[in-house]
Amino acid sequence: MTKVWLMVNAALARLKQVEIKLIVAYLTVVIQRISIIAGWLAFGLIAFVTLAPVADRPSLVTPHLEHFAAFALMGVAFALAYPNRVLLVVILVIGTALGLEALQLLTPDRHGRVADALVKALGGISGICVGQMLSFLLQLKPVQSDSSA
Repeated sequence: MTKVWLMVNAALARLKQVEIKLIVAYLTVVIQRISIIAGWLAFGLIAFVTLAPVADRPSLVTPHLEHFAAFALMGVAFALAYPNRVLLVVILVIGTALGLEALQLLTPDRHGRVADALVKALGGISGICVGQMLSFLLQLKPVQSDSSA
């Protein structure tokens, strides 16, 4: 009777492992797809807000904190969306920061500043680092304890 019980427990343990692996794999795919959408939406929103007239631009906190937070959010989203393309994500985020600051020079009521570009780039790099860390943590496999001991 105890052998049958041990076999049933072992079968249930294997079933739970398979079930957990499937759920984790599914969640990783869902997180990646949501991050792709969130990253490109953040990109578009940041471009609109950066190049829009000052009167149309929302203001929540200090400008540097807004810039840092917006690019950090975009960096996290793109890092989770494209976890194996870190260099591409870095180029995209930093290029966006520098490019949008340069494009502000072409608008009559906006001004591009080096300090703003640096704050945006630092926010983006910080977000990429956090996103890469989250991506790494999502790929870790759970440790199973040995219940037979």
